[in-house]
Amino acid sequence: MISRQIDESSIIKAKSLIERSERIVAVCHASPDGDAVGSCLAATHVFGAIGKDIRTVIPDQCLANLRSLPGAKEMVDAAKYPEFAAQLIGDADLVLCLDFNEYSRAGRVAGALEATKAHKIFVDHHLNPTADADVVISHPEMPATSYLLFRFFCRLELFNFIDRRAAECLLAGMMTDTGNFSYNCADPELFIVTAELIRKGADKEKLYRQLFNTFSANCLRLNSYALLNKMEVFADDAAALITLSRDELNRFHYTKGDTEGLVNRPLSIPGIVYSCFMRQEADCIRVSMRSVGDFPVNAVCQEHFGGGGHLNAAGGEFHGTLDEAASLFRSILKDNKKKYIK
Repeated sequence: MISRQIDESSIIKAKSLIERSERIVAVCHASPDGDAVGSCLAATHVFGAIGKDIRTVIPDQCLANLRSLPGAKEMVDAAKYPEFAAQLIGDADLVLCLDFNEYSRAGRVAGALEATKAHKIFVDHHLNPTADADVVISHPEMPATSYLLFRFFCRLELFNFIDRRAAECLLAGMMTDTGNFSYNCADPELFIVTAELIRKGADKEKLYRQLFNTFSANCLRLNSYALLNKMEVFADDAAALITLSRDELNRFHYTKGDTEGLVNRPLSIPGIVYSCFMRQEADCIRVSMRSVGDFPVNAVCQEHFGGGGHLNAAGGEFHGTLDEAASLFRSILKDNKKKYIK
């Protein structure tokens, strides 16, 4: 048994909307990660099993290690098929907005989401939801949207429609948003749900290899180079920084996902409380931060890099040069230590 966290009024209204809908679209945030993709695909399998016409639309390409999840080949990538993605959203009776809390986070499909006359249900675990919708199921205390979605399915009395495919997608989302259950996993019920998904047929060992332990030779070389040559350790301030320029990325034939998890590596150094990774893109500097304990990287990203996220995992952007972004990070180290490290 797991506790009831979602309020009854949201369940009643969501159930009514789902029953009345014939065409459903599941949408996630831009640059979709494992929790976003896993949630959308799980919804596709479960609602498909009860006879609904449901499709998943992703705003842009997901990481390569997610493309072998069950149903991933049927996802509609709005970056490749913008008109078709917009048509699906526009023609839908119901849109499931999964793993994001405001329309702008949906990237290139944000406009279509705001314009559609479809009913909307948001299921998400990010702080401060702002999107207007028929139903908003927001639980920032949950470690992953896929975990919250499992609870949603159960409250909708759809537990028996979670098959092996849906279980694998839900478990993938939970694993990726907790670093394979290494952080954000203090909730004992998370492991009850994990056990249920394994009983449903999800292969956790296979998922671990697929999600965390499969790398190209170029990816390994890039990460080794970054740690050897580009990692700065600020021991007195309990912080670390890694930066990679576009030239450096190109030197190792970078493809999307090759630096996934790199920001976590400095956290294995004793005394390092938070880590920052900056990657140069064509239009901005992408900033990722991770932390341990109660250090709020979401507050740091919000204040200095126009972003946000969770207590221990957040991100943002910097519009300027990579050197300027790195200098900004170095300049706030003392202040961060004073404000957040006891």
